[in-house]
Amino acid sequence: MASLSDECSNLKREYDACFNKWYSEKFLKGDVTEGCVDIFQKYKTCVMKAIQEKQIDKLIADARKDDPFKSVPQSPSAKRS
Repeated sequence: MASLSDECSNLKREYDACFNKWYSEKFLKGDVTEGCVDIFQKYKTCVMKAIQEKQIDKLIADARKDDPFKSVPQSPSAKRS
């Protein structure tokens, strides 16, 4: 799957590959130390720039103002406690 911006797609592929390797080779074997932090930060920075350039940040801000989910209903199992 491509990223939000073509400029970010290579970073996304690099992060996906790093994450999949970390998850299968470390996390699933009990090693919960963080992995892929540097590439994730680069990818996140790229995506945030694309969000601003495409003015999606304004849509996000408007959606947060609307706040349609003022309260989250509890599941039946949570009410039994």
